[in-house]
Amino acid sequence: MTRLAHRAARRRLGAWLLAAAGCALLGAAPCAAEAQAGAASLERSVKAAFLYKFLGYAEFPASAFADANAPVVIGVVGADEMAAELSRIVAGRSVDNRAVLVKTLREGEAPAGVHLLFVAGADSARVARVLKAAQPSPILLVTESENGLQLGSVINFKIVDERVRFDVSLDAADKNNIKLSSRLLTVANHVQKGAP
Repeated sequence: MTRLAHRAARRRLGAWLLAAAGCALLGAAPCAAEAQAGAASLERSVKAAFLYKFLGYAEFPASAFADANAPVVIGVVGADEMAAELSRIVAGRSVDNRAVLVKTLREGEAPAGVHLLFVAGADSARVARVLKAAQPSPILLVTESENGLQLGSVINFKIVDERVRFDVSLDAADKNNIKLSSRLLTVANHVQKGAP
C-alpha cells in the first residue's frame, strides 16, 4: 500500500474511532452497527489495496496470458463490495505494462483467464470447493479463511493486533507455478515453506 493510501486509511480509521467514541457517549445502539460497518469498510479497502499490490510481487508464466497485450485479471468470489472497491483502485492502472481488470465470479463458475483469485469468507467448505475448482492453474489464490493455507491458498489474510496481515504458502505457489518476490515474503506475517 502506498504511503498516501496508508495515510488515507489511517484518517478513515481515526474518523471511525471518533464516531464510535461519540456513539458510546450517547449510548446509541444504532451507532454500534454504523461503527461495525465502518470497520468492515476499512478492512475491505485495505485488503483490496493489498490484492492490487500482490500482483506486482508475483510472476506468472507466459502461458497464463493469451498474448502480450492481455490484461491481468483479478477474480473475486463471494464479495461484490470487494470487487467494486478493487475496480475503483485498479481503474487506469497497470501491472507489468498490462491493464488490470476485475471480474466478479459466482461459486461454481470457472476462473478461466483469471490471474489472481480472491475467495471471500470464512466458510471452509465453500472456500475448499472454489480453490479445488481453480487448481492446478497459474492462479495466485488468496483467501481470508481461518485455514486458507491448509485448503490450498497461496496467500491468506488474517487480522493480527487489529491490522490486516497475511500468511504465504510457498508450496501452494509452486504448485500453481507462481513465483513470489522475496520482497513480498519479508512483509508477510508468516511464510510456510512446506506442505501444511
